[in-house]
Amino acid sequence: MNWAEIGTYFAAICLFVGAFFALVGTFGLIKLNDSMTRLHAPTKVGTMGIGMILLASMVYSFVQGQGSLHELLIMAFLFVTAPISANFISKVNIHRRSCDTPPELAKTEEWSTLVQREEDAGAHPEQTLSKG
Repeated sequence: MNWAEIGTYFAAICLFVGAFFALVGTFGLIKLNDSMTRLHAPTKVGTMGIGMILLASMVYSFVQGQGSLHELLIMAFLFVTAPISANFISKVNIHRRSCDTPPELAKTEEWSTLVQREEDAGAHPEQTLSKG
């Protein structure tokens, strides 16, 4: 067994793992109840599933002698943007009150996403939260 065969088998394993994560993420996106629990499915697919598929592409291109590092840039972009977009989507759900609000904290602590200062309340009335 030479290095080309080992690389091909490794790429195939990476493809199967990536496809498995994509399948589980799709199933979770369809079957989970509300938007906050549904949020976990695409973020896992974006990081692990697509990451493994891109790793398989990179390994296979090196095995074929046409090395490519473009996949590393794509992976870096996905690994940076997936958590940020998930954070913003969850904050929107909290502000729209379309999910359970976080539990009450002690009077000295605050949830940073739900803080509304007095000086901000009068500045832009169209941006205040509606309860409904």
